[in-house]
Amino acid sequence: MKNLKRLALVIAIVMLMGVFAACAESPEAQGSTAANTAEASATVQEGESGAGSYKIGSTANNVGTDTYQTQHDKTLREYAAEKGVDLVQLDATGDVTKQINQVDDLIQQGCDVIIIWPVNGKALVPAAKKASEAGIPVVIANSNIDESGYDYIKCFVGPDNVKEGELAGEMMMEAFPNGAKIVEITGLPGYTTATERSEGFRSKIEGSNIEIADSQPGDWNREKAQQQMENFLLKFSDIDAVYCADDNMAIGAINAIKEAGRMDQIKVISCCFFGDDEAKGYLESGEIAGSVLQSPMTDAKTTLDVALQVAAGEEVEFFSYIDTPKVTPETIGTIDLPAW
Repeated sequence: MKNLKRLALVIAIVMLMGVFAACAESPEAQGSTAANTAEASATVQEGESGAGSYKIGSTANNVGTDTYQTQHDKTLREYAAEKGVDLVQLDATGDVTKQINQVDDLIQQGCDVIIIWPVNGKALVPAAKKASEAGIPVVIANSNIDESGYDYIKCFVGPDNVKEGELAGEMMMEAFPNGAKIVEITGLPGYTTATERSEGFRSKIEGSNIEIADSQPGDWNREKAQQQMENFLLKFSDIDAVYCADDNMAIGAINAIKEAGRMDQIKVISCCFFGDDEAKGYLESGEIAGSVLQSPMTDAKTTLDVALQVAAGEEVEFFSYIDTPKVTPETIGTIDLPAW
């Protein structure tokens, strides 16, 4: 009986020592265990999204030259930070040689994907080829590369500029079913976007009674577009409308038309409405009779999303176009515009 009591006492002491040992674990050790668990969970979540594990290089065309490029750059940086992406964002400031050197730099930095918004679609083909040969996939943003470079890129992300021009042509034909004498203010000569928006517009009005009396570049600049419109007004006394490659230049043209006192005689059709409040006011008033919505925020976010898909080895559409609907004074109030 005494032996049984002694055995029970030994067992109780052993169990009590085990309890004390467990309770004696330091707070630091407990915290380390919790931290390791949280870290493991975060690693799994990051692995699922993949975004935080990639380094994306980007060379922009000319940030600050217009509100679109400025907002696109801002959105791309903010969206990358939101997704935890290591973004190396450079600006070519409209200089082809500088952009080619920036692509070289991004190759040396070992980026997983390089995004290029080309200053010149043809001149950037060798740079895209070099990146491709280095094993780095290239995503072209907003303004396409020359077709000779298609073998060296994964995809193009941005607006279908030819389609935008066609939509503007449709609105011009709807405004003048019996024909009209018009003038055109294009973007920067040699720039793919400018060429495609003009080509799309011209292809749509071909065969109609709409005559393009003259066409001059506005270089995406409001002041230059105003000067070109002033020259048109002096040269022609019977202009029915002007087609502008974007709303910024359209506002420049409107300034000239207003100064000449001919706003009631000339319609303004644009090819690109950024969704900003200023241009929205011109559409609401009818001073811009029609345009095509192209959001820089949507453009930038879609570009980064597709670049991340490419980095993850996913298949993507070669032409990943963003939606660009027609906008008129009658429909502007029904469209959900992104906040600037």
